[in-house]
Formats: sequence, structure tokens, C-alpha cells
Amino acid sequence: MGLGTIDPFLAAALREDIGTGDVTTLSTVPKDTVTSGRFIAKEAGVVCGLPVAARVFSLVDPEIVFTPACEDGDAVKKGDVIAEITGPARGILTGERVALNFLQHLSGIATHTRRCAEAVTGTKAKITDTRKTTPGLRVLEKYAVRTGGGANHRFNLSDGILIKDNHIKAAGGIGSAVEAARRTAPHTLRIEVEVENFNMLGEALSCGADIVMLDNMT
Repeated sequence: MGLGTIDPFLAAALREDIGTGDVTTLSTVPKDTVTSGRFIAKEAGVVCGLPVAARVFSLVDPEIVFTPACEDGDAVKKGDVIAEITGPARGILTGERVALNFLQHLSGIATHTRRCAEAVTGTKAKITDTRKTTPGLRVLEKYAVRTGGGANHRFNLSDGILIKDNHIKAAGGIGSAVEAARRTAPHTLRIEVEVENFNMLGEALSCGADIVMLDNMT
């Protein structure tokens, strides 16, 4: 995950939270005050988003020093110190909520993914994600999935061909959809077909689909 690519997301989040200025901090905390603090896990889980939190504080005030006590992907227990922070009090207080929002959200995704990944240990199954992500946060949320032990499916619509029920209806059937995809799509893209029953599965296989997605099947 390149931090440079997420700067626009982080800057937008800071603008959303700070508005025209942190009036509480500016009115109560002297400008030259220096402080320190710790990030402590309130429950067991998998940590994710430490570089993101560090970058948030860096954007608020480059003089803030954020020191992780663990790494993304590490399992922590309730009460464990995740990171320490020192620097100008104004910057720390202004940036803490945005940093925590990212850290908590991404750690939650990583923690849940880890539980799912552990549930299929010893099998050939892999836990993968979808495009059902928070708008604007896809790159971060898919990073959290990988951190938790999962794998990424498509990042966007140009990453692969996934023929779903609506495509099948619009194309006039699975066979027509697959044939059209093979005729027009780049040869480097594999064709995935979503099926809802065994009849559709048989048709997808006979058409030579590269991947089959079983949609809500038992």
C-alpha cells in the first residue's frame, strides 16, 4: 500500500472533521504545549492501519512522532499498547479522531477476515472480498482484508470479466454472454460467471467459463 496514493483520502477525511478549524483545541490548549499518549487495544483483534494513522498525524503536523508498538497483521490482546505518540498537543488532539477512525475501521475488517481465514485452515478455500466497499476507501479496505489473511477479488470493473445475473438477462443467456465476452474482451482477462443453480452451473461449464461464482447456493 503506497501511502502517497491514499493522501487524498486522508486529506479529505481531515477536512471533513476539522472544518474551518478545531476551535476547542485552539481555544483551550496553548500553542507550545507538547504532550504524549498511547493507543491501547480495548479488545482482542488484529491490528491494521498503523501506517495510515501515522500518515494522518504527519499531515496534521510533521513534528508529531507516531511510534508503533506492533505491526499491521499482529494479533493483540485487550490492554496491549498498539502505538505511542509525542509532539505538539494541538496537532495530536486535532488529528486523533480521524486517525482512530481509520485504525479502528481497518482493524475491524482485518480481525473479521482473520476469523474467517482461520475457519477454513487446512482446506483449499481462500477468503476473498468483493467490490461492496465504502466509497472512496476501497484501497484501504482491501488492504485490511489482505492484512487479515484474505485475498482480493476485483479492485474495479476493469480488473476482470464477471458476468452476473443482470448481464445474463441482458445478453440473452449465459452462452451468449460468454461468447460475446470472448469475442470483444482482452485475451488477458479471465471470464467469471455467476450462477444460482446447477442448471446454470452446467451451462457455464459447457461454455468454457474460466471461473464460476456460486451465488447464495447451499
